Amino acid sequence: MKRMMQLDNDERKARREIKKLVADYYHNFIENKLPYKSGDRVPYASRVFDEKEILSLTEAALDFWLTAGRFADEFEKSFAKWIGVKYAHLVNSGSSANLIAFAALTAPELGDRQIKRADEVITVACAFPTTVSPILHYGAVPVFVDVTVPQYNIDVEKLEEAYSPRTKAVMIAHTLGNPFDLKEVREFCDMHNLWLIEDNCDALGAEYTIDGETKYTGAWGDIGTSSFYPPHHMTMGEGGCVYTDNDLLHRLILSYRDWGRDCVCPSGHDGVCGHRFRQQFGELPFGYDHKYVYSHFGYNLKATDLQAAIGVEQLKKLPLFVERRRCNWDRLKKAFEPLNEKLILPEPAKNSRPSWFGFLISIRADSGLERNKVTQYIESQNIQTRLLFSGNLIKHPAFDQIRGTKAYRVVGNLNVTDFIMKNAFWIGVYPGMTDEMIDDMAKAVMDACKGA
Repeated sequence: MKRMMQLDNDERKARREIKKLVADYYHNFIENKLPYKSGDRVPYASRVFDEKEILSLTEAALDFWLTAGRFADEFEKSFAKWIGVKYAHLVNSGSSANLIAFAALTAPELGDRQIKRADEVITVACAFPTTVSPILHYGAVPVFVDVTVPQYNIDVEKLEEAYSPRTKAVMIAHTLGNPFDLKEVREFCDMHNLWLIEDNCDALGAEYTIDGETKYTGAWGDIGTSSFYPPHHMTMGEGGCVYTDNDLLHRLILSYRDWGRDCVCPSGHDGVCGHRFRQQFGELPFGYDHKYVYSHFGYNLKATDLQAAIGVEQLKKLPLFVERRRCNWDRLKKAFEPLNEKLILPEPAKNSRPSWFGFLISIRADSGLERNKVTQYIESQNIQTRLLFSGNLIKHPAFDQIRGTKAYRVVGNLNVTDFIMKNAFWIGVYPGMTDEMIDDMAKAVMDACKGA
């Protein structure tokens, strides 16, 4: 026992020494980089971190558990508490989060609400593709509805027109941190007994109020998803999360994420339920090891403890990150007010407090400006620009083989979506930006609009 205690003390001492060296490395070689000066590259997004993330990552590396472990468990509990839901499950990306969220709704345990082949899911074409991909992958039919400007979210007046007897769900994202009309969408889903998946990957920390109750976006739907890719509100490098308040959906999310297995024992733990060899499943022999019983066709999409260790520290900084994004967005909005005749500036959704991912601009049709010339000028000033993802997803080569088929449906026309595809772009507001960087971006946009 005495020898074991000595070894334990030696290990703790060694870890402290290693982490001190790592902290010194951060302060000497990462923290003290040259400050920004006008003309330096201004990316649309970047990681914001300090020694705490690196030290947490070091601690996880020394554990060498590698797969999901104590840091993943800590993050999931902390994230669920922060966003205001019962259950949160880490995955390896936001795209995987969307896949698992949708897969869970195809489970037979859901009875009449199970999404089957040819069932319909209302969404938008002005989207990132992995919001729509899971619908197509499972043989369901995406029903595309137009969006509005200047909120750039689903046109809720088209929801009833989009509905059919085969409609089972609504799956849409909050665009660049600006919440869609959750009140109307939630009421529509409740009226027709539809699932609501909130793709919250670009809006973590946004708030929405319905009838006096305020929640974070992602917590209003049946399932919410987040991404922790480096440009997002917080990062693990790669990583994502699926979250819900629903006990059954929680169990299904775990199953589809963890190989489709029936057992809920965490990795490295056996017999948590106490009935590992005492049950009958399918046509398997009675008492077949529950850890190898598969009730769904699932995946292995867990995140690692190395990623989660970074996330544990990033989550603590998230409120400050969100506030800085709001300040940067406000500064740009004020700077661009003189350009109202040439540009359509973004507006927050009613009843919301956005958590901005970027500053989205559309060039007015009668402005005499061309989007590509404007963005190329801004890029020539060493400032990064981005388009609103796919613009119109159904115009992309991925749709070539299904275009004009019954694989998807369009409600009315997508005129506003097409307008965005041709005229919109955005620039960053990430929390590492200084006021000088924001002002340099604003100047470049204004010069571009003057024909500089």
